[in-house]
Amino acid sequence: MSNLSIPLRIEKGRLARIDNSKKAIDSALSLLMSTPCGDSAADPVYGFIFNNLRFEIFNENEGVVYNSSADESDDPEGIYSKKLSGSSSNLNTFAARLREKIENYEKRLSDVKVSMTYARQERKIYVVVKGKIISTGKAYQYSTVINVWK
Repeated sequence: MSNLSIPLRIEKGRLARIDNSKKAIDSALSLLMSTPCGDSAADPVYGFIFNNLRFEIFNENEGVVYNSSADESDDPEGIYSKKLSGSSSNLNTFAARLREKIENYEKRLSDVKVSMTYARQERKIYVVVKGKIISTGKAYQYSTVINVWK
């Protein structure tokens, strides 16, 4: 288990603020992506969809998750039939869905771009989030891997 760090340190006998913006944003994005939608009682739409998907309806060759139900009301937001690989500039990808979530919940970032790559042999999804930290103007990048279908 890692330690929780606070944004303060003692410098020349006085308290000084440490800029841990990147670390804090990394933690917030990790929490957002690992929380299943509907898991937060305070905000039922908080979280990301991967924990809720039924991956038995995944087409590995095309990198698409299909809705196995004939009833369209089971997928009102059009979550199914989205591609895993791609970027947030293509609206038919999970990357676009994640970018929307980040823009809604991580207000410390601007110019958010997300890309996802499905590595079929490894059965992993590589996620890269890029943007700009508003308070510092610095470029931001976060990378993670989602293991699926073990």
